[in-house]
Amino acid sequence: MTSPTSTEPALIRHLGLADYDSTFAAMRSFTDARTPDTRDELWIVEHPPVFTLGLGADRGHLLAGASAIPVVQTDRGGEVTYHGPGQVVIYMLMDLRRNKPGGKLYARQFVYRIEQAIINVLAAYNLNGKRIEGAPGIYMADGAKQGAKIAALGLKVRGNGCTYHGLSLNVAMDLAPFSWINPCGYAGLETVDMRSVGVTAQLADVQQQLAEELIRVLAQPTQPAATE
Repeated sequence: MTSPTSTEPALIRHLGLADYDSTFAAMRSFTDARTPDTRDELWIVEHPPVFTLGLGADRGHLLAGASAIPVVQTDRGGEVTYHGPGQVVIYMLMDLRRNKPGGKLYARQFVYRIEQAIINVLAAYNLNGKRIEGAPGIYMADGAKQGAKIAALGLKVRGNGCTYHGLSLNVAMDLAPFSWINPCGYAGLETVDMRSVGVTAQLADVQQQLAEELIRVLAQPTQPAATE
């Protein structure tokens, strides 16, 4: 058995349905223990209903009805978001500074590539996703739900370049809990899933497609960063 090297693509782990607290603790433990030779990993998970708060999140964005669901304070960036069944969640335990396929990454490049992978997977289902400047995540680019949010992004990047937390893409969910918060701190922001914009897809299929697309996009050669 060969030891992990920095040139290997990330290992994909399927955690199934797992509670948020234990997964959060495991991410931090993994990152605490990793060495320069530790292989990067993508953790695919589905969570029971939970609201999570980013660093500095305003609890005023928890609205009427939110008390019915557990709230967890995290150390990721961003505001409040919701995780629940029928949603793809992928945690990205990566070392941005290592010389891996595609080269070293800056945080902004990392975020851009994650968003691009989501856009690419949505396009495979004939959905057009877009970025909105200053509002991380992916939004519907056209149609009756134009401007609605379909994917969220929240990361922790430590000073040594190691990351955890990650992204969520809504596939076929109970969307009601999103109305009990100001998603990502934006009052009145509509949140949709793939089902509500006309796409029937199996969660397991989208999970695997998105994980594989993340690995593909992250392996592309990096361009010189002029803005870091």
